[in-house]
Amino acid sequence: MDARLRRVNKEIADCKNDKTSNIRIELIDESPFHLKGSFPGPDGTPYEGGHFEVDIVIPESYPFQPVKMKFITKVYHPNISSASGAICLDILKDAWSPVLTLKSTLISLQSLLCSPEPNDPQDAEVAKHYSTSKSSFEDTAIYWTQIYAGGPGPKEKKGKGLSRSDVRDEVAIAGLEKAHVDQFEALGFQRSKVIDVLRRLNYRGANVAQITDDRVVEELLK
Repeated sequence: MDARLRRVNKEIADCKNDKTSNIRIELIDESPFHLKGSFPGPDGTPYEGGHFEVDIVIPESYPFQPVKMKFITKVYHPNISSASGAICLDILKDAWSPVLTLKSTLISLQSLLCSPEPNDPQDAEVAKHYSTSKSSFEDTAIYWTQIYAGGPGPKEKKGKGLSRSDVRDEVAIAGLEKAHVDQFEALGFQRSKVIDVLRRLNYRGANVAQITDDRVVEELLK
């Protein structure tokens, strides 16, 4: 058994024996070098109550080369691509050290959900949303956690409940206000196009006053 396989098998076993961290690692397709990690969303964040899964690929020169990780679960976060799940985190690149483990790296991802870094984003649009209106960003992140990670959602937290059939709202997923989308849809533009344009323009919070209706219509006409 080569050193890489011994190391990975030990790390998987250590994680399985750890009953306190709630970090889980399992095989994908029976390969010890392609794994799935998972952890609960941190308490006190928009990701609380969600279950987040991460794709893990162990490179040939592990542990001297960083593991490759990306989120399988869709996450609304400045340092995680909302499209691909790619992650911007220094220990997955030049700050990697052979003393780091799969478990400690997954714990670092869990911590990243607590501490977004909008100045070093992986998803520029989400980072703009965070910087423009943090409360609106958090509402959207809670909504994504609900529909993609099984989180409780804002209404259930208040004890009102929200059925699964009601939660798939493309306007909320984009982090926009329904009234703004309705305003431009009423001009005859397709709803999906309006959502796409307003999202790209970061038509949120204080930014709304800085973007003229003419500018929005100009983008819609392209």
